[in-house]
Amino acid sequence: MVKKDDDHAACSSELRRIALCLQYEGSAFHGWQRQPRQPSVQQTLEEAIEALEDHRPVHAIAAGRTDSGVHAAAQVVHFDCRGPIPAGRWPKALNGRLPATIRVRAASAVPPHWHACFSARYRRYRYTIYNGCAPNLFLAPWSWHRYRHRLDEQAMDLALRSMLGHHDFAAFQKAGSHRAHSRTTVQEVILERQGDLLIAELQATGFLYGMVRLVMGQLVAVGEGRLSPQQFTDRWVNRARQEVKEAAPPQGLCLLRVGYPEPVFPERAWYDCQPRYQLASSDPPD
Repeated sequence: MVKKDDDHAACSSELRRIALCLQYEGSAFHGWQRQPRQPSVQQTLEEAIEALEDHRPVHAIAAGRTDSGVHAAAQVVHFDCRGPIPAGRWPKALNGRLPATIRVRAASAVPPHWHACFSARYRRYRYTIYNGCAPNLFLAPWSWHRYRHRLDEQAMDLALRSMLGHHDFAAFQKAGSHRAHSRTTVQEVILERQGDLLIAELQATGFLYGMVRLVMGQLVAVGEGRLSPQQFTDRWVNRARQEVKEAAPPQGLCLLRVGYPEPVFPERAWYDCQPRYQLASSDPPD
C-alpha cells in the first residue's frame, strides 16, 4: 500500500498529498466537477477539507469526473495539505462535516508525484438495469427500469464484447468533450442476468465524456430487438455519432473502482463496494 509515516507527517509543516476513497449518491449532486450555481461533489468536499486545513485554496482532483446523477462506490481523490491531521484520521474528520450523501471510506498518504487521475491504470463502471414488470421503490434510485420487453442478455453480451481492445469510440462521446482524441482501451466487459436485474461492467484505461451511458442506451436497444449486435458494432466502428441518440439515465451508473500500479487503500474499502440486489425473475412482459 502506498503510504508515508503518519507520525512524521503530523509533525511536519511541509505540503503533503492525501488520497481519499470516496462514495457518493449522485442524485444529490450535479456531477463531480464544480458548477457555477449547482451543488457538486468537488465543491462540497473541498469546503469540508478547508474547514480542517490552513493551506488554501484546496483543490481536490478526482480519478474520473462523474456526470450529474451518477453514483460512485470508490471514487479516488487527492489533495494537498499542510496541517497536522494524519492521513488515517481524515475519514473520521471529514465524515463529521460532509452530508450523508458523501462518505470517505479510507485515506492514505501518497508521494507528491502521485496523481488520482494520471496515475490510474483503469476505471471500472457498473450499470444496473431492472427488467421486472412491477415498479420497485427500493431499486429506483440505483437502476434503469426497462419493463416492456424481456431483454435478450445474450445479444447484449455479444454486442458489448465487440468493444474489447484499443479503438476509437467517437460514436460514444457526448458533445462538449475537451479530450484531444476519442481513443481508449476497453480492458474487460461483463454482462450478466440475476433474475430481473441485468448487471453490466465496463473497465477501460479511461472513458470518454458520457461514454458508458451512451453504450448502455445502445445495448438496451439491442436487448429489445431494435438493434442487432452487428449494427451496434457498425455504429462505433464507423464513428456514426449521429445514429447514437439514446443515452441511459444516470441513476443506474456507478463508478465502481479505480485501479493503480500499487494498492492505495485496503481492499475492503475500494474493491467492490456497491452492494448487489438479488431478485428472482418475475413473469415476462406481454
